[in-house]
Amino acid sequence: MASLTSLTSLTSRTSRRELGGFLRAHRETLAPAAVGLPRTPRRRTAGLRREEVAALSGVSVAWYTWLEQGRVDTSRQVLDAVARTLRMDEAAHAHARALAGFAPPELPAAPDAPRSSAAAHQPMLDAWPASPALLLDSAFDILTWNKAYATRWPDPADVPPDRRNLLLLLTTDPRHQALLPAWRPLALDLYRHFRTRADREPPTSRSARVTELLREGCPELEDWWGCRSVGDFTSHRVELALDQGGSAAYEMTLLRTPEPRGGSVLVHTPAL
Repeated sequence: MASLTSLTSLTSRTSRRELGGFLRAHRETLAPAAVGLPRTPRRRTAGLRREEVAALSGVSVAWYTWLEQGRVDTSRQVLDAVARTLRMDEAAHAHARALAGFAPPELPAAPDAPRSSAAAHQPMLDAWPASPALLLDSAFDILTWNKAYATRWPDPADVPPDRRNLLLLLTTDPRHQALLPAWRPLALDLYRHFRTRADREPPTSRSARVTELLREGCPELEDWWGCRSVGDFTSHRVELALDQGGSAAYEMTLLRTPEPRGGSVLVHTPAL
């Protein structure tokens, strides 16, 4: 019981720190003009000051400072006021609420969940013979795929399991980047979607490990890995290079699966 209490306390502290960093990132990138404040020559930063956010949100400067430092919990009402002040969109607001603990609890994944999920979804993937598709878990690890995917993309079976991750492959594998020269917009949007869950995972999670691998494998994109931006993935039109020259156009769509741990299916529909 003591160890469970310690783990719960550690998770709470981690979530508070993540929430504080998330709020600070929004504050530092929000222009004063967006909230009706003038930009004066004496201002040393382009974003808002803590005291400005506190005043606009109806809280004390000391309390808001502690909130950014991860030292205090917050009520949903106050968090909503801060989110409005920081002009968060719907995805960012929902992410802030989740970090603060105002989200439905998730059921723990069973030890064999990835295997059973892959087996359950394989017939659906195989039913799309002309549409490359793959099943992803919440950390964007590739659980299974169809023949169309292995034909169009490098076969995931040839990748070591620890590296069999969609974000890692898009950002570090030359074969994937040769197939999709315009890989950056897709990878960035996928990473923003990845962060909507990664920030709520403990430091020992697979999501945290994937973030480490991204930093190690692609340090030139450190501005991505340190970014606090989040957002749901929207459909992308991509042009995949063909071996014989030319390209094939697809609409990429991310479909949520019903598992409690946030799996998804990425399907490529041939574009007309």
